[in-house]
Amino acid sequence: IMLLTDPEIESSLLISSDEGATYQKYRLNFYIQSLLFHPKQEDWILAYSQDQKLYSSAEFGRRWQLIQEGVVPNRFYWSVMGSNKEPDLVHLEARTVDGHSHYLTCRMQNCTEANRNQPFPGYIDPDSLIVQDHYVFVQLTSGGRPHYYVSYRRNAFAQMKLPKYALPKDMHVISTDENQVFAAVQEWNQNDTYNLYISDTRGVYFTLALENVQSSRGPEGNVMIDLYEVAGIKGMFLANKKIDNQVKTFITYNKGRDWRLLQAPDTDLRGDPVHCLLPYCSLHLHLKVSENPYTSGIIASKDTAPSIIVASGNIGSELSDTDISMFVSSDAGNTWRQIFEEEHSVLYLDQGGVLVAMKHTSLPIRHLWLSFDEGRSWSKYSFTSIPLFVDGVLGEPGEETLIMTVFGHFSHRSEWQLVKVDYKSIFDRRCAEEDYRPWQLHSQGEACIMGAKRIYKKRKSERKCMQGKYAGAMESEPCVCTEADFDCDYGYERHSNGQCLPAFWFNPSSLSKDCSLGQSYLNSTGYRKVVSNNCTDGVREQYTAKPQKCPGKAPRGLRIVTADGKLTAEQGHNVTLMVQLEEGDVQRTLIQVDFGDGIAVSYVNLSSTEDGIKHVYQNVGIFRVTVQVDNSLGSDSAVLYLHVTCPLEHVHLSLPFVTTKNKEVNATAVLWPSQVGTLTYVWWYGNNTEPLITLEGSISFRFTSEGMNTITVQVSAGNAILQDTKTIAVYEEFRSLRLSFSPNLDDYNPDIPEWRRDIGRVIKKSLVEATGVPGQHILVAVLPGLPTTAELFVLPYQDPAGENKRSADDLEQISELLIHKLNQNSVHFELKPGVQVLVHAAHLTAAPLVDLTPTHSGSAMLMLLSVVFVGLAVFVIYKFKRKIPGINVYAQMQNEKEQEMISPVSHSESRPNVPQTELRRPGQLIDEKVESQLIGE
Repeated sequence: IMLLTDPEIESSLLISSDEGATYQKYRLNFYIQSLLFHPKQEDWILAYSQDQKLYSSAEFGRRWQLIQEGVVPNRFYWSVMGSNKEPDLVHLEARTVDGHSHYLTCRMQNCTEANRNQPFPGYIDPDSLIVQDHYVFVQLTSGGRPHYYVSYRRNAFAQMKLPKYALPKDMHVISTDENQVFAAVQEWNQNDTYNLYISDTRGVYFTLALENVQSSRGPEGNVMIDLYEVAGIKGMFLANKKIDNQVKTFITYNKGRDWRLLQAPDTDLRGDPVHCLLPYCSLHLHLKVSENPYTSGIIASKDTAPSIIVASGNIGSELSDTDISMFVSSDAGNTWRQIFEEEHSVLYLDQGGVLVAMKHTSLPIRHLWLSFDEGRSWSKYSFTSIPLFVDGVLGEPGEETLIMTVFGHFSHRSEWQLVKVDYKSIFDRRCAEEDYRPWQLHSQGEACIMGAKRIYKKRKSERKCMQGKYAGAMESEPCVCTEADFDCDYGYERHSNGQCLPAFWFNPSSLSKDCSLGQSYLNSTGYRKVVSNNCTDGVREQYTAKPQKCPGKAPRGLRIVTADGKLTAEQGHNVTLMVQLEEGDVQRTLIQVDFGDGIAVSYVNLSSTEDGIKHVYQNVGIFRVTVQVDNSLGSDSAVLYLHVTCPLEHVHLSLPFVTTKNKEVNATAVLWPSQVGTLTYVWWYGNNTEPLITLEGSISFRFTSEGMNTITVQVSAGNAILQDTKTIAVYEEFRSLRLSFSPNLDDYNPDIPEWRRDIGRVIKKSLVEATGVPGQHILVAVLPGLPTTAELFVLPYQDPAGENKRSADDLEQISELLIHKLNQNSVHFELKPGVQVLVHAAHLTAAPLVDLTPTHSGSAMLMLLSVVFVGLAVFVIYKFKRKIPGINVYAQMQNEKEQEMISPVSHSESRPNVPQTELRRPGQLIDEKVESQLIGE
């Protein structure tokens, strides 16, 4: 016996090896959330901690070893005997730091990084790993649709095939008994129901077994499907199907091949007749199984009692949550008897020879009921002297158990009490051979079930003896095969006349598509025998798929796709191309692939391309990949347009930082690297609510009103989207002036954007202090590179009311004042203690920063042209003297080439603080920051 302590007090295990007489405590350095015992080795345990770590013990919890961190809850499994060679192999789903899941296997005592395997390549959907019997299931979502994969007997994973237009939203594996998968699938048009599908042996091809099975949500949001697999009889299921908003219970004995309603009892608990006529009235059962292992569900069956089913339900036209009674069947669901008028938990003891019933109630109880004749009669027994609030009942494991443990509380404030009930004293002897009688499994008199007649050994109801070890079925005799032993094969549907005919989406000739001339394939008759059906002879030969010679076929339905389904590839990286052919002789076929970059290859048959065709593109661009397939009967071709890109690392928006109202402005997106493949540009500017989308990296536009305007460009390259945002100031007229500095500033210039922004702020402050010009008129941008230079703009600030707007003459006066003070060496600032920096007018202004509209006077125009010519001359001399970076150099410099601009509003003014944005001007490869207050929020 193992007990877990309360984790709020301590983390320990109490272990007893003498049926609870004594216990030994073992302290743990982790907190257990759940345990998983090995199905064969009783001392092997997996423990899942509250911090998502998985531990193993080979000594019944006395010592523990860490297996893996980041394990997904309830997604860890022991190896399955017969499928895994190592009995100590553990299957688990682990989550990476970035939230992805992958499927791992390793040994319980040796789970190092080097010893872990990953059977399914790549990531899987979270919470999707299922390991059950010979099958492993994972889910992978792509293109918004889930795709399900299965591995049979630990072979390579294959994608599970449902009918073409099932389009599943959700899937639950119900059963994997007898080398067949029974799955519940919620399709695209279902909300609270699921369809049942049954597979072939490999678990790949699924056919419909029952539609619209009712489902519900559990207390923790988990899906519960109203389907119950009856223990002890393979292929027997109960399901609640929704028909015209009514839920009815159906039963099948052949894994969903045929379903029928349940016949209600002839009499009620008092012996009065029950008038219930099929199909208008029948018995309906609640099929939910308890999630708590210590409480019995509302339906129960047991492997060692194959004919006995106990469940709660009602009689009528549909399943109801009111007027619930308890029913029992002792002949595998053919007939039913009412046993209680209220819900009870029922426990099987002595191989079902004893049924124990305990009432579902919130009140304390001290009695329970026993039946020794399969629920026909019940006796009342007392199991405690003091009434007990029952929390759960646990039958001890083992084939011959006659002991059960009841635990609960004597009062709401008391500790848990465990009451051990031993029924050995009820029996005075063990059963002998003469105490048993034969019982034949049947379905409404039909003895051939799953292709065999099965006769079981049952204790006679009047004999009160202890059964002990269960003997199982007495004998099994195969039946002659009939049409009822066959399902419709994949791609076929059963019509009203009982025939299996191809579905509208299925092409039967496609079964031979992977077939070569001279080989054979199995040509389906439209039927397949129910897996594990043991019938012989009869129509077996008629319905079984026949080997057939592969026909010679011309190539048809040729496709070429990338292995990952994408139409993009990266420059310099392998891209894998897959050639797919719907029909054609695959062995005697010539395949020619032209990659579109001047390289082509040829293959002699399709099988040589099964692993894909790998190719590396050295250049970016859109390449036309063509494939031609030829055989002696014909040819086919296909084309793929592949976009080869390289990663886009940086985007810079080249833009004037000041422009004139109604003047055309050019904006250019400069990329690094400059050639990245196919691009899409999305532009947002001005007050536009919709973006402009272009394939070119430049656009032109005008601004019709003054103020600050933000422009954003987003560049889409493959799966990546990068963007840059700049702000442009728009005025009817403005002035600009180049500034230079005393050489000592260069000694402290690290040539980074942050430094330039801060220095620009200091320059503006010194200009305001030296000239008295309000900060609203001044905009300063320190330019990258050495020697240090800056651009000074004089702007016509206008207050929010639209008044006090400066005229052109005012701007001239302000400009002259600034130049005067600069020439007098009146503008200076202290860079650091002892380091004074002088600011000069460099008399170099680059066009077209000055407004050239006719409103300027003739003398102003002449002066402007003179300044421009002088500026160009100085620029040419400077160009030879010192290299100025061009666009390409600029792009490589990335962040170093940002231009900062200091706005015309000083820090001393009480205006709201907003984030700084960037401005550009045409002809310059610099990036300037505007001080926040100018822009506003």
